[in-house]
Amino acid sequence: MAKLIYSTTTSLDGFIEDASGSIDWTAPDDEVHAYINERLRPVGTYLLGRRSYETMVVWETMSTADAPPGMRDYAAIWRATEKVVYSTTLRDVASADTRLERHFDVDTVRAMKDAAARDLAVGGAALAAEAIRAGLVDELYAYLAPVVLGGGKPWLPEQVRLRLDLLDERRFANGVVYLRYAIR
Repeated sequence: MAKLIYSTTTSLDGFIEDASGSIDWTAPDDEVHAYINERLRPVGTYLLGRRSYETMVVWETMSTADAPPGMRDYAAIWRATEKVVYSTTLRDVASADTRLERHFDVDTVRAMKDAAARDLAVGGAALAAEAIRAGLVDELYAYLAPVVLGGGKPWLPEQVRLRLDLLDERRFANGVVYLRYAIR
C-alpha cells in the first residue's frame, strides 16, 4: 500500500500563505529545491485542490531552458506525475495525465492508496485537511521557513489532534528546517 504524504512550506507560526494570500516568501533556494525534488521524486500521483493546481500547472508548459537545475528537475517530475484535481468550479484541466474530480471521496482515495505502486501526495490546505480528518494522510513533510506571518491560511486543520513520530529532519543554509513526521 502506498503512503499519502502532505508536503508544504509553512511559516514558523504555521501558515502556508500570508493574510493577503501571498506565497512569495515560500520560493526555495537551489539547495532546498533539490531536496524537495528528491522527496517528491517517488510520488506517482498528486491530489490537488483547485487553487494548488492553478498555482502548480505552470510547470506543465514552463520553458526551463535557462532555468536553474532544481526548476528543470521539478518540471520533469511534475510532467511525469499523474494528477487528480478536485474542484466544483473548474471546467477542464490544462495538463497531461490529469483528471478532474468534482468531490473528494474518501473510499476512492483509500482504494487509490491500496492499488498504487508509488506514493501519493496531497496539495492544498483545504484538501489536505479533508484527507487528514479522514485518516488518509500517513506522513507530513514540513519545510519551516524562517518567517513569522502573524496570520493567513494555516497548513493544518483546526480541531484535529494528531500524534506524530519524527522520522527525519534537516537544516538548510538559508534557515529552512525540514521535518518529516509519520502520523500514528
